[in-house]
Formats: sequence, structure tokens, C-alpha cells
Amino acid sequence: MTLFAVTRLELRRLFVRPLGWTIAALALAELGWRFALLLQIFLLNQVRLAALPDGPGYTDLVAVRLYSSLITGSTLPFGVTELALLLVPLLTMSTLASERNSGTLPLLFSTGLSPSSILLGKYLAVLIWLTLWLLSVIVLPASVAHGVKLDWGMLGAATLGTFLALAVLAAIGVACSAFASHPAVAAVAAFMIGVALNCVNLGAQLAGVNIGFINWLAMSTHQENLLRGLVSSADVIWFLLAIIVALALGIRRLAADGERG
Repeated sequence: MTLFAVTRLELRRLFVRPLGWTIAALALAELGWRFALLLQIFLLNQVRLAALPDGPGYTDLVAVRLYSSLITGSTLPFGVTELALLLVPLLTMSTLASERNSGTLPLLFSTGLSPSSILLGKYLAVLIWLTLWLLSVIVLPASVAHGVKLDWGMLGAATLGTFLALAVLAAIGVACSAFASHPAVAAVAAFMIGVALNCVNLGAQLAGVNIGFINWLAMSTHQENLLRGLVSSADVIWFLLAIIVALALGIRRLAADGERG
């Protein structure tokens, strides 16, 4: 068995289990409702916005705001990022915790797979699932591109930022599942870490502090730049570092399990 065999097996589990389809259906239904409301608000204010010399357009007020509520300041709840904080822990909680809980984790080690191959294979499967979900979300703002002026560059940067945020949350979820003895514990831990990482700078911002380590540590700080269309190597590196740290911790935990047999 290889890393890609683990990925294929985990993907099959995700598509066979009702939980994955339920999560996808509820998320897309909520995002479809959100998109319809954002589009309605934009159309109602289109004349007023057109009178502004540098006023926001369809991409700013509809397409980008579909990705986040808190970061973009939208009054409508639950963009893709906020939904991911809730749904990704549910998606990742069984990746390794269920193997440990059911006693099948030693079987994976008996195939000769290294801890890194096991964890990375499961992580790639979750990432593929989330990528397909994000692609289905992009269809919503792109479906009316023929009738509005869509800034594809800004949309691309915002999509990249959202994908990287999903990748970080998936890495955290898989790592928590590697540490937990029960899927529910993994889900709660991943949710709490994801929320903390996303909102750790909230207190500093309320105090009027917009610089420093706390703001750098927050995922929302780096995602906000990408949602504005600003692609910076420093922000991309932050996401990659967060993914590497989470996966490294998960691999170390699995290695310890393998040594104990």
C-alpha cells in the first residue's frame, strides 16, 4: 500500500459515508441562499454605487463576501470560512481517531506504511474533498459573469486565500484526529483551535492594536489581504508554515503510536 492508496481509500470513505454528502448539501444550500441575498442587495444599490467614482463593484460586494462574513464585514452570517470552522472538524474527526477507536490503526502500520504516509494520505483525501466543494462554490459568482463586471484577478486571489484557509483547517483537523481517542474529541479540539487561530487577534483589534505577533499569528490577518486581492509571499508562507506544523505534530503522534505497537 502506498500514500496514494491511502488517499484513494479515504476518499472512497468520504464519498460513501452519508456525513460527507450531508455536509456538502447543507453548506451549498446555505451558500446559495447567501449568494442570492448578496446579489439582491447589490442590484438594489447598483445605481447608487455607479455614481461613486471608486465605489465597490460586484466582485467586492458579492463574490468576495461569499467567502467570509467576519473578514469582509458582511452582515449576513456564515461565509465559506465560517462554515469551514464548523464543518471541517466534522469531516476530519474520523480520519484517524476512528481507526484508533476501532482498533484498526495497527493494521495500517502492519502494511509497512510510515506514519507520514498514513497521515498525508488521509490529509490529501480531505483536501481533495474540500477543493471540490470550493470549486462548486466558485460556480455561484461566476454564473452571472456574463451580466456583470467580474474582476477575475481579485476573485482568484480571494479563492486562493480561502483554499489556503481550508488547507490549514484540514491539517489541524487531521492532526487533532491523530491525537484523539474518539472522533467527537477530535472534532471539538479542531473546532476550538480553528476558532482560536482565526480570532486570536480580535481583542488586540478592539484595543486599536493592528501590529505585533498576535496579529501575525491570526489566520484572518493573512486571509484578509488575499480577500482584498493582495497576494503576498509572506501571507502564503504563513499558511504553508501552519500546515507543516500541524501535519508534523500529527505525524509525530502517529510515530509514537507505531513505536508502542
